[in-house]
Amino acid sequence: MSTNDRSLMELMITMTQVSRSYKAACDKVAAQYGLTQAVAWPIVAISRMGDGVRPGVIADAVGIEPSSVVRLIDLLADSGLIERRSDTNDRRAKLIFLTPEGHKKVKQIEAALIPLRRELLQGLTEEELDTCMHVFKTLGTSIERQKKSVKAA
Repeated sequence: MSTNDRSLMELMITMTQVSRSYKAACDKVAAQYGLTQAVAWPIVAISRMGDGVRPGVIADAVGIEPSSVVRLIDLLADSGLIERRSDTNDRRAKLIFLTPEGHKKVKQIEAALIPLRRELLQGLTEEELDTCMHVFKTLGTSIERQKKSVKAA
């Protein structure tokens, strides 16, 4: 294995480990408000995208299969965090909206994530953060391109 290949492998392993660790830290934040990961991150995603989101978009945002989203939507509705409404442009389709309780929980989680991010990223300069964002966006674009080429094959 070449030195460059080893560096690339180590980068990807490290990114995966950091991602898992960050997700675990965020899950602890959600747990402070009585929410599991399965409930917290979908409502945060809905809030960030704006109310009136289709279930498939939520599935993409939280990384689950579209076939699993029905169960997720049922769980969120049963928890009183979201409500389904008919799409006025397509009555067969449903749009997902946060309830007042859902908005309250998201506000609590988002407020608690601010000091977590500050603590974890303290010491990094704006330039270093910009470089990280550039690397992650470039990698994300490459991954999406690769996924599309695999589907087309």
